[in-house]
Amino acid sequence: MSKNRIIFHIDVNSAYLSWTSVKRLSEGLCDLRDIPAAIGGDEKSRHGVVLAKSILAQRFGVKTGESLFEARQKCPELLVVPADHQYYSETSHKLFELLDDYSPLVERFSIDEGFLDYTGLEGIHGEPMKAAFELKERIKATFGFTVNIGVAPNKILAKMAGELKKPDLVHSLFHHELEEKLWPLPVRELFMVGKSSEKVLLNHGIDTIGKLAKCDQEYIIKLLKSHGLTLWKYANGIDNSPVVPTGTTAAKSFSNSTTLSRDVTSLEEANLVLMRLAQTVCMRMRAEKYECSTISVQVKYSDFTVFSKQTKVKVPTDDTDYIYKTFKNLYEALWNGKPVRLIGVGLNDLTEKDESQMTIADAIASEKHKKLDAVCDKIRNQFGKGAISFGAELSGKKK
Repeated sequence: MSKNRIIFHIDVNSAYLSWTSVKRLSEGLCDLRDIPAAIGGDEKSRHGVVLAKSILAQRFGVKTGESLFEARQKCPELLVVPADHQYYSETSHKLFELLDDYSPLVERFSIDEGFLDYTGLEGIHGEPMKAAFELKERIKATFGFTVNIGVAPNKILAKMAGELKKPDLVHSLFHHELEEKLWPLPVRELFMVGKSSEKVLLNHGIDTIGKLAKCDQEYIIKLLKSHGLTLWKYANGIDNSPVVPTGTTAAKSFSNSTTLSRDVTSLEEANLVLMRLAQTVCMRMRAEKYECSTISVQVKYSDFTVFSKQTKVKVPTDDTDYIYKTFKNLYEALWNGKPVRLIGVGLNDLTEKDESQMTIADAIASEKHKKLDAVCDKIRNQFGKGAISFGAELSGKKK
């Protein structure tokens, strides 16, 4: 691995809201980014939650993860638009196809963010900061939404750089810039510092990333065990993990997890996280042309205890909606009501699609779905992607 690496972190600004706004503009509707608006679930359900909100909605106190009922109490004129997950997946795929133009090493981190290894490519695309700015502008011109790009010598610093200030900006964060840009920030801003870790650190007078970076390693390990060592390394900009593009090795399983910026304390909040994880992990599995027979969920509580649960399915599947609902059921059966700091999901027992074993009924149903998909694709190609939708996407509207 090169000692002089250059890594880009690309992160879509308010992805769900931005992507929905772009689609609405193409249909002659208003831009959600300019009004108090939110992307949410079924308004008729008390369990519908805010998935994303505009800056104007945020000024009213609307928060991601809260119920739509709570959001409307804060902002009665809030325009709520249902999520369109199929469109989000399509847009994400196109974004990562564009990133492939800049490097053979592109890693999908989630549906709306990824890493790009720019090492040694200056002779092709130019100086890193210039190339990052041009990439940012190309994405805006091509798709109509904005991104932040962090430029750094490794993945953790690239990710932290992209978070420094939003939206629509390029930031660098090299080791000589840590003292000025990273270390003055509150310790909670460091990636993987959750509420429990923050509480421990604050109780010991460690309130900035810089103070954490300057602590003795053994002292931090004593406070937070192995997780403390990870945080100490991140605070000092130490990360040797490679950018691993999807599809470089034969897959034995597909998994994804996220350490939450704040502990999850409700099923509604957990479902929001599970939905995003399902979209990302299912996209990766389909790209590799696999289906899974085992679906699992893992949780790490705020006290760092870890539990998991899995289930087998009768017929191998790659269906996002089915897998997401299974994730939800597993999580609900697993959750003991305590605050959760990490949620992970896994798809195992993989089968290549053309080797899947089906019953006669399954085969007939599959053939019907293929024919239906072909008809839907033809309609979308002729009349646009908004011409046909799944019934679930209508969220209570007249079908």
